[in-house]
Amino acid sequence: MIDHDKIPGTINLVDTTDSEVVLHPVPSAHPDDPLNWSYRRKLLSMFCMFIFTLGVSIPSASIYSVLIPISENTGLSLDTLNQGTGYMYLTFGLGCIIFQPLSQQFGKRPIFLISMLGTCLIQLWGPHAKNSGQWIGSKLLQGFFGAPVESLCEVLVSDVWFEHERGRWIGLYGFGLMFASNIAPVLAGLISQGQDWTWVLYWGTIFNAVCFVFLFLFFEETNFVRHPALKKVDSITSDDGAVTLNEKNTAKSVSVTTDVELATTDVMKKKTFIQKLALFDQPRPIMIWEMMKRPFIIFFRFPVIVFSGFLCGLGLVWFNLVNGTVSAVLSADPYNFTPDKVGLCYISSCVIVFISSIYGGYASDKLRIVLAKRNGGISEPEHRLWVLIAYLILCPSMLILWGMGAADKIHWFPIILGMGFVQGMSALTSICSVNYAVDSYREIASDSMVTVILIRNCMSFGIGYGVTPWFQNEGLKRCFGEAAAVSFVCISTFFIFIKWGKSMRKNGKHVYWNFVQQSIDNGMSI
Repeated sequence: MIDHDKIPGTINLVDTTDSEVVLHPVPSAHPDDPLNWSYRRKLLSMFCMFIFTLGVSIPSASIYSVLIPISENTGLSLDTLNQGTGYMYLTFGLGCIIFQPLSQQFGKRPIFLISMLGTCLIQLWGPHAKNSGQWIGSKLLQGFFGAPVESLCEVLVSDVWFEHERGRWIGLYGFGLMFASNIAPVLAGLISQGQDWTWVLYWGTIFNAVCFVFLFLFFEETNFVRHPALKKVDSITSDDGAVTLNEKNTAKSVSVTTDVELATTDVMKKKTFIQKLALFDQPRPIMIWEMMKRPFIIFFRFPVIVFSGFLCGLGLVWFNLVNGTVSAVLSADPYNFTPDKVGLCYISSCVIVFISSIYGGYASDKLRIVLAKRNGGISEPEHRLWVLIAYLILCPSMLILWGMGAADKIHWFPIILGMGFVQGMSALTSICSVNYAVDSYREIASDSMVTVILIRNCMSFGIGYGVTPWFQNEGLKRCFGEAAAVSFVCISTFFIFIKWGKSMRKNGKHVYWNFVQQSIDNGMSI
């Protein structure tokens, strides 16, 4: 029974009597409940998520370092190429409106496979685009088919892991997303130098085909409805590693990993390998239209979700602003970098992505437990937002270093350091915003993530459409000075939610729990 007076996201995370972590959500007794999977089974699911993230994200970012060669060989302007990227990110967001309800209705597995196959095939069009309409059309479709990477992976993590574990795995997703976006130009520059720019897209097709086969064989459905008939369990790991199951109404464990692979009844047998290859989840009442409307209802009623989308979009705005100027800056005097050298500059971003992902993921998990202990065992989603202090300090200063340094033609090392920090730390805003949204409204994470991504990608579309006129008309120095000031003001808004975020969640609690009850009544995964 749902308690409609409970504040969403506020949980008793630590038992103050023995300092043990309380498991949220409470797992069922079924061996195919993803929360009850063995650690190895969970790791395979996360590896599949990582492969899917790379498979979609690398092709979407591969042209950043070869914009000049593409423009010279196709006659398309740099402005048109950047607009194509903006349209792609727009449909990355809009596509979620279609794919997210389909994943709830029919399962995540078929959507992942359709997404990977569509991304694989659409890249064959790009090398043959002869005008701006064809180029933008190919990018629109690429964004549409790639949309599940924006919103399904976060929900996948919440399906598989307990609340105190999610940060590190959202960190893995954020790392994959931003690492792919930064390593892709490195690979593209080398491919373009050794072959030509068209092979950047052809190799993307080959890579996606391999990813599709891997996902078909090993990606397992994670949608699961915890019916009341399935008794909830507590798992305590003994000294010899054995797992003891106790029937309880709450679950508490000193062990992070639960493993109930041994079913105790014939009704609850674990799926066989062949059963895991099934393309569709269990039948449910058709709710697609209702679920397509939900993100827009959530957008207006839950400020926390709106802020999460805004926060997620901020990182991408500055990422795209720098990306849109990299090829133009480094290919010109005094640097005169060849495409392969422009691509290698993205290694700095890859290094910062790695550091940001660990900091934003694993460290935020630890921080949440520490702050919960100080708060009488009660944890609030806002506790994770404190990690944004690093972004508040570093992003504006690194925007100045990149833009003003390039305008003054300083040595290449400092400006590439600035580029690396701005692009790499966008992983931090992505991880933090997703964790905040999912922790606040886990039961409808699938719906709320659509709203987050719509806001984020509309922001990305806007900057992608305007980046070239902005720095060409205003000049690098003024453009990035303005960007630094705007970024500082915008990121500072997280203090508002640290102060009043809980009150906002409390005010919308009845609307929220009504949504949750509707999902339960219609057999949607919770």
